[in-house]
Amino acid sequence: MSGNHPGEDELLRRIVVDPGIFGGKPIIRGQRLAVEHVLGMLAAGATTQELLAGYAWLEPEDVQACLLFAQRLVGNERVEPRFVDAKP
Repeated sequence: MSGNHPGEDELLRRIVVDPGIFGGKPIIRGQRLAVEHVLGMLAAGATTQELLAGYAWLEPEDVQACLLFAQRLVGNERVEPRFVDAKP
């Protein structure tokens, strides 16, 4: 899966960086909710519906934007292999 799908750029416009909020970490639409917090809640088992119920201003597209942001970030990440010494 590569390349942009229609609407991805529009979704990513929901993610902004404001040096005055959370030290410049990516946040959603200028609100005080960092992308990493949304991802953490999803990883802990929260559903999109639970997130929407907990943050009245949050929209389903915001959650989708967080996932797309993470996918793009990881897709460009270079991971160095860890070498293990074979000696006991």
